[in-house]
Amino acid sequence: MSLPKLGVTLYSFTPYFHARDYGFEDLVRIVGDRGLGPGLEIVGFQSIKGFPKLPDGFAAGFRRLVDDAGLELSCLGANADAALRQDRLLTEDELVEYMLAQMEAAHTLGFPVVRVQHSVTPDLMERLLPHAERLGLTLGMEIHSPHSVHHPKMQALLDRYEKLDSPRLGFIPDWGASLTRLPPSLLATYRAKGVPAALLEAFDDQWNAFHREPLIRDDAEQGARFARMREINERHGGDDVSVRIGTNSVGLFGHMDPADWKTIMPWVVHVHGKFYDIDADGNEPSVPHDILLRDLVQAGYHGYISTEWEGWHWNDTDDPFEMVAAQHRLSERVLASLGAA
Repeated sequence: MSLPKLGVTLYSFTPYFHARDYGFEDLVRIVGDRGLGPGLEIVGFQSIKGFPKLPDGFAAGFRRLVDDAGLELSCLGANADAALRQDRLLTEDELVEYMLAQMEAAHTLGFPVVRVQHSVTPDLMERLLPHAERLGLTLGMEIHSPHSVHHPKMQALLDRYEKLDSPRLGFIPDWGASLTRLPPSLLATYRAKGVPAALLEAFDDQWNAFHREPLIRDDAEQGARFARMREINERHGGDDVSVRIGTNSVGLFGHMDPADWKTIMPWVVHVHGKFYDIDADGNEPSVPHDILLRDLVQAGYHGYISTEWEGWHWNDTDDPFEMVAAQHRLSERVLASLGAA
């Protein structure tokens, strides 16, 4: 049985970028030295100064670095920021130019897959397809909380994919869209910061209430949920620190049934193995790896899963390298059980 391959996105090590503890090349070497590959994903604008323009000689040096580290390129994270200007959103022509520059850089660097974001409409994806074919790239739309496979934006894109029927277009599931509970470390961290227990309980209760409601279908519903969390924060005497819990609860922790990823499985071209915690038993208490990996294996997916630790938003205690290694051990254990089944 062909199983998915593991890897990591350097986004997992964002605290090291922020603190300037390690540079980009340092992190690539450490990923190789610590066996956190073989797949390597980077976010272009985070990792390369001046991106999408590449410094002279950078691409050749980068490929040597990756080879020396024993890694394989899996995905380049492109940004589809339609709000770059202060006065207006970018036009479709401007977005095509913006995305194409990043695709050209991905091709030069040797990445096979480019992650795109929801500002890329079906029409825009269709316009980018000939360029993807010319460059030998696959474009993967990331489905990230608060979106889900059922969101109208993603359903419209799926309809266009079926019309175009190209292997160069697909989706990138982000497991943060299908949590089963709030991450325990989130609540524990803010409890230690002095956030009142009543406020933490109210946030947790509201997230669970959202979990029982229909999934978000548009920006208005998303905004209403953000507003609800801010109201709870104000009612319980919260501040600018505690309100982040509510913001993350809507923006990072989605409510989609994990089994629903099966509906887009034929179009999956890469996976973001988002996670936040690893408990004492080596399990992830909020992200059901057994279901998620089972469905990937049963669908015959044998591409990369990029481990993406995003607990760093609040957790400054655990070492990101150790967290990624722990998630790899969990995934390897589950995949081994599935491979033997």
